[in-house]
Amino acid sequence: MLRSLGQRQVTGGEEDPRVAGLRTAVSRLRRELALLPTEFPDRSIAEDELAALAAMAAGGAPETRRMRRSLLLIAGSIGSVSALSRGLQEVRDAVDLFGTPPRA
Repeated sequence: MLRSLGQRQVTGGEEDPRVAGLRTAVSRLRRELALLPTEFPDRSIAEDELAALAAMAAGGAPETRRMRRSLLLIAGSIGSVSALSRGLQEVRDAVDLFGTPPRA
């Protein structure tokens, strides 16, 4: 099966580069969060939602609406931690590659 991702063609046996990018960005932010010595009130929310994003990426076909919900919760919980801002932006950029969810 051949499907188009913008200009790039992906065959059935190859991984969607958007999923690979999401997995990489989530993994990086999870490591950065784990290394952060500072505790903050919503840290567990960020950890839980990053785990959810990692599971979606491992499944191969993440649901856009669910990814955006996780991203919102992560941003809300770690948004003020400047040490994580670059990693958060990378996750946001990776989620954005999936486009916007269809309107209900």
